[in-house]
Amino acid sequence: MTDALVATDVRKAYGEVQAVAGVSLSVAAGEVFALVGPNGAGKTTLVRTLTGTATPDAGGVELLGEKPTAADRERLGVLPQSFSPPERLTGREVVAYYAGLYDDARDVEDVLAAVGVTEAADANYGDMSGGEQRRVCLGSTLVNDPDVLFLDEPTTGIDPAGRRTVWSRIEEQVAGGTTVVLTTHDMREAQRLADRVGLLADGELVAVGAPEDLVAEHAGAPSVVVDVDATADGAERTGERDRGSSGSEQPVVVAERALADAGMDVTTHGTEVRVRGVAARDVATVADALDDAGVPYSGLSWREPTLEDVYLALAGETYDADVQDASGIAGGRRDGAVAGARTDGGPTEAVQGGESS
Repeated sequence: MTDALVATDVRKAYGEVQAVAGVSLSVAAGEVFALVGPNGAGKTTLVRTLTGTATPDAGGVELLGEKPTAADRERLGVLPQSFSPPERLTGREVVAYYAGLYDDARDVEDVLAAVGVTEAADANYGDMSGGEQRRVCLGSTLVNDPDVLFLDEPTTGIDPAGRRTVWSRIEEQVAGGTTVVLTTHDMREAQRLADRVGLLADGELVAVGAPEDLVAEHAGAPSVVVDVDATADGAERTGERDRGSSGSEQPVVVAERALADAGMDVTTHGTEVRVRGVAARDVATVADALDDAGVPYSGLSWREPTLEDVYLALAGETYDADVQDASGIAGGRRDGAVAGARTDGGPTEAVQGGESS
């Protein structure tokens, strides 16, 4: 299968900060490739180098067989993190404006329906909710039916129902042959949409693979997750460390020790205690150990490993599906133009913004 995108040993620094440190990857035509990683990992800088809106210090990129700056902009779509059309325009006018920049644009009404903003289309952009604005922006990147689509945090600020609408629209676009590169903090989004996922940390691509392969390799066995009630007065057992203001030992500490004493593999994140390697038939043993130790808890669930567990294992931190990188644009213009859009009969060169991811 032909590769739509190839990056070889791409490096990019801002001063003394090495934002991208030797990333190599390829994305096949028709594939969905998701980039995940903590804020500051280099995702947005990498996307900029892939779209040609930032020049790498070293290494090379081929996009549709050309250097990114020479690629046919009619075949590309880029949704940056920050995209601010004039607020006085209606949603319909915003999409229509971008449709007018292409020789063979899709029908505006069809695009509005596809991204789920038909009812709000006549509202001024500035009066729309954040989720509606984001969907209008997505529609603006789809008017040319791009062959390659770059989506930087596509569902940021969108409610769950709207998020599913966007996911379905992306899947429909892919079914038509579009190649998609997306960045996301939402592991559910990556697991649903992506054929392959790349985890970026400190500017390096530390793992790449199909979601199920990454889970099998890095996420381990099924686990029991316990939500310890940290507001309780404390457990029956006491110790010498980690005591609350009343002097009683914190329930999380008691839970961790009790489960470890029972020979279980235990990790904690805040008030969440996770016991790895527990088969479904053995969940009761976890509950029994907690009850014997007098640990108060509000929830206990058994779960098979997911992409979130891969993230925890490789990035060493939790993720927030609603967090977004704080940088400005990624492959877009500060005046609201979409990278790749034509403004006067020729390709638009997007403006490079500040980097935080």
